[in-house]
Amino acid sequence: MAYDTDKQHPIIPRERLDFGLDGDIPKYWFGGDPFKTRFFDAMSLIFPPGEKFFMTTVRDFRDRITDPKLLQDIKDFNRQEAQHSMVHNQYNDRLRQQGIDVDYLTGWLDKLLFDNYRSRFSREYTLAITAALEHFTAIGAHPMFDKRDILRDAHPNVRAMYAWHAIEEVEHKGVAYDVMIDYAKVGYFKRIGALLHASVMFPYVISFFQNYMLKQDGFSRMERAKMRLKGLYWLFKPTGFAAPIYKHYFPYYKPNYHPWQEVDQPGYEEWLAAFNRNRDPVEASEGMRASLAL
Repeated sequence: MAYDTDKQHPIIPRERLDFGLDGDIPKYWFGGDPFKTRFFDAMSLIFPPGEKFFMTTVRDFRDRITDPKLLQDIKDFNRQEAQHSMVHNQYNDRLRQQGIDVDYLTGWLDKLLFDNYRSRFSREYTLAITAALEHFTAIGAHPMFDKRDILRDAHPNVRAMYAWHAIEEVEHKGVAYDVMIDYAKVGYFKRIGALLHASVMFPYVISFFQNYMLKQDGFSRMERAKMRLKGLYWLFKPTGFAAPIYKHYFPYYKPNYHPWQEVDQPGYEEWLAAFNRNRDPVEASEGMRASLAL
């Protein structure tokens, strides 16, 4: 599905970036709040097995692809995803040092995606799940970097890691979708079924990982329940973290939907301009925040 638009950006793998993740970062780096911190830590744990799954499901159809631009896009998509896994694995080593059983959680997800999904579902359907999850990662960038500056209380190095990841999700958000439509020939109902599947699975896994970590941190069931009530309000209140996601989620249900019909993540151009000055991802993140505050 060729979809030429001025909203489309080149896919640029950015390698060997230094986020200073070996520095002095507090355990609860998001304003001292365990719920918010472990919410994002759960996403960091999800990414390495998830991105391996993304690359695998796209690779299933690579031999069918003849379009040279899409082949190059897949190559660059794979390089970006590999870098995401590497950086999040570096961050996840910090969680190990805090006593979190990282290998149990990532192993659990690896078994779900590869032993369960890959054995039960067709290659077309698992690619459709990838396209749906890529939709989530792309639209999930919107609330993190808008004018509300909802990550203002986060540690700048971790905030920069998520900013960089979000920027690259913007760049490759159409790759899995194009392979799914043009080469896997996934129809509307299978595409929407996979989105509904992902809409349940993705938040469930985040919640499961987050609760597991808070339990390992030593919080009682009652303490975790209180955190969850307060945290869910922070997430889902009308002006909460997730509020900008809703309007971007539902267009996927349109029969003629394509990811490049979506508006960009706020701050994309500002991050890119700041990054291109010194190739410093922390400086780029802070430059983007400063420009959006104007």
